[in-house]
Amino acid sequence: MEAENHTGLTQFLLLGLSEDPELQSFLFGLFLSMYLVTVLGNLLIILAICSDAHLHTPMYFFLSNLSLADIGFISTMVPKMLMNILTHSRAISYMGCLTQMSIFTIFGCMDYMLLSVLAYDRFVAI
Repeated sequence: MEAENHTGLTQFLLLGLSEDPELQSFLFGLFLSMYLVTVLGNLLIILAICSDAHLHTPMYFFLSNLSLADIGFISTMVPKMLMNILTHSRAISYMGCLTQMSIFTIFGCMDYMLLSVLAYDRFVAI
């Protein structure tokens, strides 16, 4: 009879940044403020481009898409990290990890493609 592995693990344990409760509250505040500033800044860029008719050019169209992709990129990791800091939970399911990494990769590739298109747009303009 052949030996088989029947391990039933369905989640990963995350290491985290610190075990110190005082430092965890500081890290939560720091990451929450950075996340809110990033999302608010990108939303303001999108709002400014949409509201001004003079900014309806290809460069600003790609810039607003870059801001939208940046919001998605940062929103794949930070909310889960903030929740883990608050609840002192270290577990993430296998499917949750796979989904999070897939979305993170998609938005990362989208960022790189949009930056390439913006660089090519500036090259053609010059």
